[in-house]
Amino acid sequence: MLNVHNLTVSFAGSDLFSGITFKLNKGDRIGLIGKNGAGKSTLLKVISKDIESTSGTMAFDKDVRIGFLRQDIDFEEGRTILEEAYQAFEEIKRLEIKLEKINQELVERTDYESEYYHDLMVDLNECTHRYELLGGYNYKGNTEKILQGLGFQREDFDKLTNTFSGGWRMRIELAKLLLQNNDILLLDEPTNHLDIESIIWLENFLKNYSGAIMLVSHDKMFLNNVTNRTIEISLGKIYDYKKPYSQFLLLRGEIKEKQLQAQKNQEKEIKATQILIDKFRAKANKASMAQSLIKKLDKVERIEVDTDDNAVMNVRFQVSKDPGKIVIEAENLSKSYGDKHVLENVNLLIERNSKIAFVGQNGQGKSTLAKIIVGEIAYGGHLKLGHNVEIGYFAQNQSEYLEPEKTVLEIMEDASTDANRVRVRDMLGAFLFGGDAVDKKAKMLSGGERNRLALCKLLLSPFNVLIMDEPTNHLDIASKNVLKSALKKFKGTLILVSHDREFLQGLATTVYGFKDKEIKEYLGDINYFLEQHQIENLREAEKRTIVVKKKGTTKNEKVQTRKIEDKELKKLKNKLTKIETQIDELEIEISEMDVALAEDYEITSTKPNFFEIYKTKKHTIEKLMEEWTLLEEKLESN
Repeated sequence: MLNVHNLTVSFAGSDLFSGITFKLNKGDRIGLIGKNGAGKSTLLKVISKDIESTSGTMAFDKDVRIGFLRQDIDFEEGRTILEEAYQAFEEIKRLEIKLEKINQELVERTDYESEYYHDLMVDLNECTHRYELLGGYNYKGNTEKILQGLGFQREDFDKLTNTFSGGWRMRIELAKLLLQNNDILLLDEPTNHLDIESIIWLENFLKNYSGAIMLVSHDKMFLNNVTNRTIEISLGKIYDYKKPYSQFLLLRGEIKEKQLQAQKNQEKEIKATQILIDKFRAKANKASMAQSLIKKLDKVERIEVDTDDNAVMNVRFQVSKDPGKIVIEAENLSKSYGDKHVLENVNLLIERNSKIAFVGQNGQGKSTLAKIIVGEIAYGGHLKLGHNVEIGYFAQNQSEYLEPEKTVLEIMEDASTDANRVRVRDMLGAFLFGGDAVDKKAKMLSGGERNRLALCKLLLSPFNVLIMDEPTNHLDIASKNVLKSALKKFKGTLILVSHDREFLQGLATTVYGFKDKEIKEYLGDINYFLEQHQIENLREAEKRTIVVKKKGTTKNEKVQTRKIEDKELKKLKNKLTKIETQIDELEIEISEMDVALAEDYEITSTKPNFFEIYKTKKHTIEKLMEEWTLLEEKLESN
């Protein structure tokens, strides 16, 4: 479908990536990964022909259709959600206009025997046939199904698009792309504005997509569930393996290990040869042998080890002071936006050192409650903060508050105090803003860089309760891992609003589910919530089914069968979660060993069993991945 050869993109004389080559085939579902600024979005823009490459070629199959989900969207004002979604069917809409015109003429004309009337009938037949082939009789139903899958309610369909936020407009654009049945689908961070339910729906949709997909995502679980191939852009090169993300990391590590071993063996041979050359040079009768060895050495192709960009930000969240036992207490809390009631009679009691996740569909009040707690918006009812409570708040659109014309350094200095102003440059360095990067204006920063700067700015204020609303949006996987590790070590109270299932694993021990203006507490982690939520949804569906069932159906048998199925499903999911946690932990350990090895290869002399431990961990991951694959297949078959 697409053949990319020796592609290079340069900005201001510097190569973003250089000489990359790959093929995109039908059925490929590629996860395009790499650090913020590595060139992932740029590559998608080049493939979609939004921008031109500096050099190289791209060869597409004839009549290939490309759909691209961009980060910036511009809708025509005055259209409803349905009208905008119907724009995906350009030819169908043209045919509808033509068919209406033909039918109108047929009604008005009476010259049934004329050649013109005959031609109209032929046109009607051809248009009707083409309309049917394109799915003209089904497209409205398919549109509604996909819009609902992405979180829209039926009552939203006739509302104007400009009454919705940027995140919801992004969903409309995504719906249009999914309806178009393109040959190649390019998705730039499609999960950023989706809730957990919509992400799961999108995963299932993309698994069955018939064309080729290339997507940029920093959601590890989404990548593992959707992709069958991974391309990483690192330091201007690409690494391409036909495996989903977690298996890609495993293979990449194994190959690098073999390269290191081969390089070490080659260096030994070169050193031994050099000793012989020096020895033979000293003897006149051995001079020809020395020259022969020199020529042989010159022809040796030196083995190179794949270089990784291991630079990561350094984050530490420290507790400012110890608060009282109860940090947040709410009674009969409510919030409405005009006629829309978001929260009603919410009661909440959050104790010191709690680790809580707010989850649920978009528009159910998660961000609203976070804003109420930090005093950003008015509300009904009562809210009380505990003794000595100091709140740190990372808003979902935090990076948008950065003044575009100010530099990174100016933004930090403006937010600093006399006590911490001297530490500003060190703090920026810890967040990968070193050297000239501090002089970049905010408007020139990528989404991930803006988020890093907003996190750095957050640390300038003291807090013991940390509320973070979608902190992982636009952050690359390495930065997310660092942020997750820092939050695990945070000794204060943590409230996370997030749709990233993998990020929440191991962070939140209590989940608050937001639905229908109410909040329900789940005393368990995100996996427990998802299991319970699925069971609740099944029960709701079952209740709806029972209402229309005939009397002859045995209800008890169905309920018992469902209980057994739920129990087995829960066992499988628990086992899968445990394995995923083990794999994540081992990957972090192996990554740390890789860094140690890169910094000091002679570590093997101080730690004789270093490689044995390294290989054991690799072997364990391999076995766990095999088990993970089998469990995934079992879950998919249920």
